[in-house]
Amino acid sequence: MKYKDTFEAVRQAGRTLVAVSDEKINDILNAVADEAVAQQDYILAENAKDLARMEPENPKYDRLKLTADRISGIAADMRNVALLPSPLGRVLCETTRPNGMTLTKISVPFGVIGIIYEARPNVSFDVFSLCLKSGNACLLKGGSDADASNRAIVSIIKQVLARFDVDTSVVELLPPDREATHEMLHANGYVDLIIPRGSSSLINYVRENATIPVIETGAGICHTYFDEYGDVKKGAEIINNAKTRRVSVCNALDCLIIDETRLSDLPELCKKLQASDVIIYADEKAYEALDGKYPAGLLKHADSESFGTEFLDYKMAIKTVESIEEALKHIAQYSSKHSECIITENKDKSVLFTKLVDAACVYHNVSTAFTDGAQFGLGAEIGISTQKLHARGPMGLEELTSYKWVVGGDGQIRMK
Repeated sequence: MKYKDTFEAVRQAGRTLVAVSDEKINDILNAVADEAVAQQDYILAENAKDLARMEPENPKYDRLKLTADRISGIAADMRNVALLPSPLGRVLCETTRPNGMTLTKISVPFGVIGIIYEARPNVSFDVFSLCLKSGNACLLKGGSDADASNRAIVSIIKQVLARFDVDTSVVELLPPDREATHEMLHANGYVDLIIPRGSSSLINYVRENATIPVIETGAGICHTYFDEYGDVKKGAEIINNAKTRRVSVCNALDCLIIDETRLSDLPELCKKLQASDVIIYADEKAYEALDGKYPAGLLKHADSESFGTEFLDYKMAIKTVESIEEALKHIAQYSSKHSECIITENKDKSVLFTKLVDAACVYHNVSTAFTDGAQFGLGAEIGISTQKLHARGPMGLEELTSYKWVVGGDGQIRMK
């Protein structure tokens, strides 16, 4: 195993974290946030090297790009994490058995968390802050697209850790090659949990090849259903925000579903999208409703590939349905179980939708852009889990802990 020494160093460093006070952890996080801002010119210069190797038209370009504002936002998220209570040592439940034996269920770190991610250098900061606060060491495996950025970020983190006399191996960055990925996926005994962040192909590869437990942070194929009782003004704002706020993120809108009785409102619902040159792939009925009322160069006929696609671009599909049941069927077929929304003023319809849609986050009259750890009050996020075991939705500090049972007594022995 080529990276055995690195894996062992991270494991040993992780064991020392339990002895570091939460106060000191918070001081480290604030210091890293300060240093990120102070050294933003260095980070941006390294990020520019990565950007120079990628075409601006690439959907990953926006995720890869760092700016002074984005670094300030990242720093703010780290400071928010520092303000949150520690998730460790929480008494989840306690009881006393008839024989006097006491049982206490207490939250504890996983140990070492491995993160495999693509062109998202902000993940390096986010993962470190959440892992450190939750008592976990982290092993980072970024993609080649963001290697210069990631190395700059990790070097800054290590400078701060050394300043606080904390083992710098609590965070390590592996090379951006496939061999490193393969070894991490099979680092049994060293890595306790792997979380992939990126494309569906990356997530599928990790799930199919890892011999270590995996939490999937799935791709986001997100729908918004405008039903027969939807408010046009609210709908237009929500649709535009969900689609255009930031197209390269997993909570961006991919498919608008509209009740056929509201097709006359479709031009108004899509009007704001024109300012962002959003290309619409419309089914036959929606196309007819938009023809002549939406720029011809941006209006296309939908085909079989238009639905179930995570566009990560200024593109969106439209599906016309005859009922909420048909809308639910379409979502069930194409959803990635990430974020789904209904726009309606009918309480019964919203209740039905939120009950029957199988997704990590289900919205009623709210943009899916809010599926985000910081927006959920988690400080930051390590990913959006689309599975059902252990964690679901934005994963913050609580989701990075496990638990153990502490059992006490006064000489009790088991007779049967």
